[in-house]
Amino acid sequence: NHYMYNRVKTADEIINIRDSGKILGSTLRLLQQRAVPGITTRELDQIAASELKAHGATGPFLGYNGFKGVLCVSVNNEIVHGVPGLRQLEDGDIVGLDFGVKYSGMITDGAITVAVGTITPRVQRLLTATEEALAEGIAMVRAGARIGDISHAIEQRLKRDRLGIIEDMSGHGVGHELHEDPLILNFGKAGRGPKLEAGMTIAIEPMATLGTKHIYLADDDWTILSTDGSWGAQFEHTVLVTVDGAEILT
Repeated sequence: NHYMYNRVKTADEIINIRDSGKILGSTLRLLQQRAVPGITTRELDQIAASELKAHGATGPFLGYNGFKGVLCVSVNNEIVHGVPGLRQLEDGDIVGLDFGVKYSGMITDGAITVAVGTITPRVQRLLTATEEALAEGIAMVRAGARIGDISHAIEQRLKRDRLGIIEDMSGHGVGHELHEDPLILNFGKAGRGPKLEAGMTIAIEPMATLGTKHIYLADDDWTILSTDGSWGAQFEHTVLVTVDGAEILT
């Protein structure tokens, strides 16, 4: 994939991307509350769409290569890119909610995986480890750090719980476009890869399963599933690279 280079953002762009990220974060928190047994994945997408409208924002996922929705909704063994539809969530499910916001020209990308009703301790371990992997990846971010530092930190945390690390999907630069350079893999070697600069904005998004790292594309040409049926989780933040760290925007 040759994406557009991740331009260092101007002061005005940083103000706008902060606003974009605030809309995204508040919408995901609302969706987490609404992800209860009986709701359909399409109803969650409709809630997200109405939040965008209320804030004067748009959804960069809608129409992206023909995607039908503003929100990706991925249930259980669906890892990412689930298409909103008539599926009803059930008690004990987990649901990945991956969302994008475009506001004042600036795009943010973020995701959470949430429990529907009561989940098993084993599945909770998957959610906890993946969310902590995101935090450990973000902790590596600062001007002068390398992409491999993020990738390595994520990999180490996921390995601790012996999870399947999804190698075929990755984080990326974001801001003017939904996908920009650099690519941010969820495994790798510290000290390798492009250097981060203050003012870059990047989306970091670990994905893991309770089993295999191998995935396949469903017949809908969107939904990514684990080949062994094991359940998967995704957590994602857009962050602003600063001189001495990261500012989480979403």
